[in-house]
Amino acid sequence: MQQRTLLITGASSGLGLAVAHRALAAGHTVIGTVRTDEAAAKFEALIPGRSHARLLDVSDHQHTQAVITEVEHTLGPIDVLVANAGYGHEGSLEESSMDEWHRQFDVNVFGAVAAFRAVLPGMRQRRAGHIIAITSVGGLIPSPTLTVYNGSKFALEGITRSLAAEVASFGIHVTAVEPGAFRTEWSGRSMHRATRSVPDYDELIDPISTARAGFYGRQPGDPDKAGEAILKLIELPDPPTHLLLGSDAHRAVTSALATFSAEIEQWSELTLSTNYAADPGRAG
Repeated sequence: MQQRTLLITGASSGLGLAVAHRALAAGHTVIGTVRTDEAAAKFEALIPGRSHARLLDVSDHQHTQAVITEVEHTLGPIDVLVANAGYGHEGSLEESSMDEWHRQFDVNVFGAVAAFRAVLPGMRQRRAGHIIAITSVGGLIPSPTLTVYNGSKFALEGITRSLAAEVASFGIHVTAVEPGAFRTEWSGRSMHRATRSVPDYDELIDPISTARAGFYGRQPGDPDKAGEAILKLIELPDPPTHLLLGSDAHRAVTSALATFSAEIEQWSELTLSTNYAADPGRAG
């Protein structure tokens, strides 16, 4: 197995930490970005000499560039970027403030983009590298009460897919990893909840929010197995541009694609009615 250097954003818990554990166990070097000195000390104690922590708020995009530049100067080239940092936001579109929208996109979208931009020059020069974006099943299928979060993950899906096409000729792989529900803090302490202000949404939001809170700690996904899957991903010579994680993600996306396909077919006559009419004078 080729030994690699991985940089993982949001590495203090959840999927980021699970990937770090698996990578370190496989002999790789891992740089994890964390938010506090305490988390940095814990991360560096995992395997001293191969687990390196850097303090970073991914919404500080200039600092992201500075951290990655420093890492490449002191620890060497980054072979794999795992853009994992992010958080959830629960609330309707109408009840979520524009500040909350901006904060969600600053972290979940622009935080990832800043990391992509920072590692790309080195990967492009070396004609090698793998960028992995941890998006979500919520970036493929929408759900009420997660409009802000879904919007950020749909955006990241589109960016990642286009980036894959832009850099393929440079030998750089790009993969969007779409987890379903895993036993992380996503729906617990990491979830931001908009202040309720419109009673008309009570019948929709209250049952979903209650069910989501009750599901916490009983999600079907095992973070350690997700880490193992992502480690397998970086060993593939031709990795996919998308990887669903979890039986719930597979089931939900498969069903949504079938529904989408049926809707396309149902409305195909209207779809195809919008071209210019054929010019009979040009026939033959």
